Amino acid sequence: QVQLVESGGGLVQPGGSLRLSCAASGGIFIIYTMGWYRQAPGKQRELVASITGGGTTIYVDSVKGRFTISRDNAKNTVYLQMSSLKPEDTAVYYCNAAATSFTSWGQGTQVTVSS
Repeated sequence: QVQLVESGGGLVQPGGSLRLSCAASGGIFIIYTMGWYRQAPGKQRELVASITGGGTTIYVDSVKGRFTISRDNAKNTVYLQMSSLKPEDTAVYYCNAAATSFTSWGQGTQVTVSS
């Protein structure tokens, strides 16, 4: 089973940028669709962006043009570059690895957008 460790969260002012990283260990990284999800207080967890092993990406409408998901298969790492951050982006961000037979989650990293 794959283990996922996120990093890069923190406090940032509106309009600022952050880059989240998620390092995977175990399994065969390239076969996983990697995703970033987020959960704000009192809300359901939602998909922010995902990327297949071949590089096909999907974004939720609210982050299109502001966030970019990418992966480095040689480093077993997926990234989420977040720009033009808004207060409504405040949430715990979770990394996810999915394959046909399983899904695995990281522990989450807090992103707070506030002045």
